[in-house]
Amino acid sequence: MTTITAAVAGASGYAGGEVLRLLLAHPDVEIGALTAATSAGTPLGQHHPHLAPLADRILEPTTAETLAGHDVVFLGLPHGQSGAVAAELGDDVLVIDCGADFRLQSAEEWTEFYGGEHAGTWPYGLPELIVGDGLQRDNLKGVNRIAVPGCNVTAITLGIQPAIAAGLVESTDLVAVLANGFSGAGKAPKTHLLASEGLGSATPYGVGGVHRHVPEIMQNLRLAGADEVTISFTPTLVPMARGILATTTARLAPGVDIDAVRAAYDGVYGDEAFIRLLPEGHWPTTAATLGANTAQIQVAIDARANRLVAVSAIDNLVKGTAGGAIQSMNLALGLEETTGLSTIGVAP
Repeated sequence: MTTITAAVAGASGYAGGEVLRLLLAHPDVEIGALTAATSAGTPLGQHHPHLAPLADRILEPTTAETLAGHDVVFLGLPHGQSGAVAAELGDDVLVIDCGADFRLQSAEEWTEFYGGEHAGTWPYGLPELIVGDGLQRDNLKGVNRIAVPGCNVTAITLGIQPAIAAGLVESTDLVAVLANGFSGAGKAPKTHLLASEGLGSATPYGVGGVHRHVPEIMQNLRLAGADEVTISFTPTLVPMARGILATTTARLAPGVDIDAVRAAYDGVYGDEAFIRLLPEGHWPTTAATLGANTAQIQVAIDARANRLVAVSAIDNLVKGTAGGAIQSMNLALGLEETTGLSTIGVAP
């Protein structure tokens, strides 16, 4: 296949930097324009010194003119900013938004949780999402616009959707508690993100159903087969740079045992390259997914509470953002889905 040229907007941020790290290992991609807002005019190495092959590249202003002429454009911009840029890029370019602008199907929910005008809805970049009797990957082939999921959304969706789709749990009684690395909060200098505030501490945020990922989680689980969804979702910042450990519980349907649960998860994920249902007695860890486009999942039954417990671990910057974006790009362009992506974590 002809070499694919890719531009990255928001290259100085965490999402943009991770996209670039993965693209450097992609055999079919040549990296083109790198853009930023306030960081324009500075070398990329000032923001991402680990990206040595690109360290001397100067960041350009984020304009449609700069991004035009590439086969693929990745947008790593704050929410509310991708729509205007994407509108100026033609249908001949694959645009992949790593932000939130095009994830939601409901304009009303966008306004409620994000504010402002809804930019629209793009094909959703979670290939393993259950959609009716199939998976979302079939809806990504040949598209020219992709909306990458939120990282918390990916962790919860992959953890609980097989049970939802098989009717093993009550989708109106879901509880999800997440441990999140600080990179998920972005690079903006905020007091609560300082090392002096975060090291040795854990703190919840977005408590009480107000987190912006709530409607996206509900949207995914409805696609997976839930008639109605009610979820209590509480993310917690813990002192690690990256990673998400999501524990999602749900009330079991009558007569469901662990054999039925594991059979449902094996049926959905048994052939998936990037999802591993762990052997019984082994539990997911964020360390095992560090740097890899993988999700580790384990399930158990809490018999006293009559609840399913599903635990999932991902790297929020890889499977949760940049890796999912490149996996979706591969599908859209007709490449092997796993191209340029590793299932091997970095440990210890």
